[in-house]
Amino acid sequence: MSIIDSIKTSVLVPIHPAGTPFIAIFVILTVIIGWIWSPLYFAGFILTIWCIYFFRNPNRVTPILSGVNKNNLIIAPADGRIIEISKVIPDQELGLPDGDWQRICIFMNVFDVHVNRSPMLGKITYKNYIPGLFFNASLDKASSDNERLILGMDTENGKKIAFVQIAGLVARRIICDVDIGSSLKAGDVFGLIRFGSRVDVYFPSDTSVSVLLGQKTLAGETILADFSKNSKSVQSQI
Repeated sequence: MSIIDSIKTSVLVPIHPAGTPFIAIFVILTVIIGWIWSPLYFAGFILTIWCIYFFRNPNRVTPILSGVNKNNLIIAPADGRIIEISKVIPDQELGLPDGDWQRICIFMNVFDVHVNRSPMLGKITYKNYIPGLFFNASLDKASSDNERLILGMDTENGKKIAFVQIAGLVARRIICDVDIGSSLKAGDVFGLIRFGSRVDVYFPSDTSVSVLLGQKTLAGETILADFSKNSKSVQSQI
């Protein structure tokens, strides 16, 4: 890769449309404060660059299996760090059938990409917005107490999953661009959470998990789980 290509890849990253108004405001404020006192131009410039950086929407290559295993991968919906892998009985607000479900929680800090991507190929069949508080999104109670937006999906392989955008201590705005009836491919952008937050993913408990606690994830690229591998059969091989 040439130096020019490297610069384009790392700097000229697409911006999510939700960031355009904020970037414009930062540019205008930079001009105003710089006009009042020229040394403030530098501070305004740094803040504008940070705003552009926050709303970046880098291109991602989503892994897809073929043959009998096609559409069986659950892909990370968010960049961040995995803070929980557990089996839970979901609340009714999630719109999932009764029973044990696997939950993977991904925490995003203010430096992570905040664009959210669909975990699988399927159709949105459930949407539920719940007002709430703004605790630190890394806390356990964030899943039940914080403001959140739940999406349920019927996947093409006949399974049900749910993924939840959760506001955090700093995040005060959940953006979701899809509704009931929307069809998504794995890796498609469906929304964004502004300024630090969390995304939880729910899927059947017998599905094989492919990640570890504390692992970093990339939205649209990191494989969280695989429906084609039963968790019991995987454990028996260990």
